[in-house]
Amino acid sequence: MTDRTIFDADAAAGIPSARAGRPLRIGDAAPDFCARTTQGEVRLSDYRGRWLVFFSHPADFTPVCTSEFVALAGAADRFAALDCALLGLSVDSLHAHLAWMEAIRARFGTAVPFPVVEDPTMAVGRAYGMLDATAQDSATVRATYFIDPEGIVRAITCYPMSVGRSVAEMLRLVAALQRAARGDALTPEGWTPGADIVLPAARTEDEVTATGPSWFCRLAPDPLA
Repeated sequence: MTDRTIFDADAAAGIPSARAGRPLRIGDAAPDFCARTTQGEVRLSDYRGRWLVFFSHPADFTPVCTSEFVALAGAADRFAALDCALLGLSVDSLHAHLAWMEAIRARFGTAVPFPVVEDPTMAVGRAYGMLDATAQDSATVRATYFIDPEGIVRAITCYPMSVGRSVAEMLRLVAALQRAARGDALTPEGWTPGADIVLPAARTEDEVTATGPSWFCRLAPDPLA
């Protein structure tokens, strides 16, 4: 069967798209597409209304990728508790994906609960900047896109194929992005839910005088904790 990846012709009004000839950036609309996955046909915009972690991997049946999938499957409930879905991708075919999912189940006793997109033409990989436009394979692909409920990219991470991602950090980043999205606080280094937040810096001389020496970095208990 051939790859059936389809991109929508229209983008969100007024929001930059990666298809304008530059790499995808934070604040861009995530390019919409429709493609086959291990759980049937999926359209990226089907995930609107909730957070999404969309991640790519170099190839099926590779050791680092397998370790990531086992860990992500084990943490799926924790992502769901954050109202965040998971969606994987590689350039391998749907048949290869299905065989790999079954091999993971047989070897590790782990059922992968999220869909894995096939991308043999590298159409999605190129649209998202997961690989160089001139690349002939996916050897450099290990990218993750954190997409908000409106379909906007809020964070991007890229790793070399030799280094696995941290599922704990992915969870932490989703929680931090969600907390910051409220607009009433910033999240400091290593922030986790329940920890102190950073208040916005003073913006006027009067605010600086009223706040004192800590005007540019004020930690405070999180009222949502």
